[in-house]
Amino acid sequence: MQINYNKEAEKLTVAPNGRLDTTTAPALDKTINNDIEGTKSLVLNLKSLEYISSAGLRVLLGAQKKMQKIGSMKVINVCEEV
Repeated sequence: MQINYNKEAEKLTVAPNGRLDTTTAPALDKTINNDIEGTKSLVLNLKSLEYISSAGLRVLLGAQKKMQKIGSMKVINVCEEV
């Protein structure tokens, strides 16, 4: 899995590419946690995500819990398979 991200002022956009599973979920969690400070808006662009396991969903839920305290989170471009 490749993770593209862009931080502009208080907005962090993260776009994982490939499969988000037990093996790759820690990398996404680390990317989000490393760049979340000062973020008021987190956007997860799942356009290129082919698969998500329960481990991947756990990362998304964890990010949502953090963002509820400091701002907002959006999940966009979710493909039909996911």
